[in-house]
Parts: sequence; C-alpha cells; structure tokens
Amino acid sequence: MLNDVLSHESLVVALACDHAGFPLKAAMRSLLERAGCTVLDRGTDGAERVDYPDFAHRACRDVEAGRARYAVLICGSGVGMSIAANRHAGVRCVLANEPTTARLSRAHNDANALALGARMIGEETAADILTAFLATPYEGGRHGQRIAKLSPPQENDA
Repeated sequence: MLNDVLSHESLVVALACDHAGFPLKAAMRSLLERAGCTVLDRGTDGAERVDYPDFAHRACRDVEAGRARYAVLICGSGVGMSIAANRHAGVRCVLANEPTTARLSRAHNDANALALGARMIGEETAADILTAFLATPYEGGRHGQRIAKLSPPQENDA
C-alpha cells in the first residue's frame, strides 16, 4: 500500500493530534514509519484533554521551516486542525474524509498538510486517505496561478 508508493524516497512528515486523535495518530505514525518516512511527532502523547491549535502550530512550523515536507494533523472532526493549519503562511491544509479529496488537493492545490477527523473515519479509511495524499504529485500548470491567489492580497492589489 503506502510502502509501494513511497519506497523510493525518504519523506519527512510532521504528525500532530489532540486527545481525540491520539489513537489514530499512533496508527498513522506506524504506517508512515513502515513506509520508510521520517516522522516528527509533535504530540500529543495521550488521551488527556489538550487544545488542538498548540499541536497544529508545532507541525505547521515544521512545514514552514522546511523541516518537513508535509504535516498530518488529527483531531476529532479534523475541522479545528485544518483551521489552525491554514493560518500559517505557505501551508495549504485540506480536511479529507475520503481519498478523492486528498488526491485532488495534492494534484490541484499542492496541499502540504492533511487534516483527518478521528471521530469521522476509521483507521482503514484514514490509511487510504493518507496514501492517496502522499502518492499524488502536484500537477502544476494552470493550478500555479490559482495557488498564488490564495495568499492575502497586498494593499495595492485590486
């Protein structure tokens, strides 16, 4: 599965979750490591209640600084993590509940962060989504102009 699509490269992925996402994070970490990825685990480390933005920001700073190519963020619904992630310059986070959204987010939006809802999907679906996300290359071309428009406009922009 993921091993087949990533066995040719060493990929660094920042991984973070809140308390609701902790069990799924453990499963995704194992999947990533078995595929040969380097995982930067940015917490949390248990089921005790925490605030998801703290952990989303840690992983997204890794992407911003170039320490990780991707961030994978897991909370109960995925919504909070995706909102926190998209506050970071240069981070394009997608919340995906099925593989097609993950695939299109990479191909068309060059998404570099993936949010998963642990209370919305199971481990097998999460693995399929993560595999689709990491296996899909960015298509470039006409999509580049659109991605550039995602940055906030400057004062002198119309």
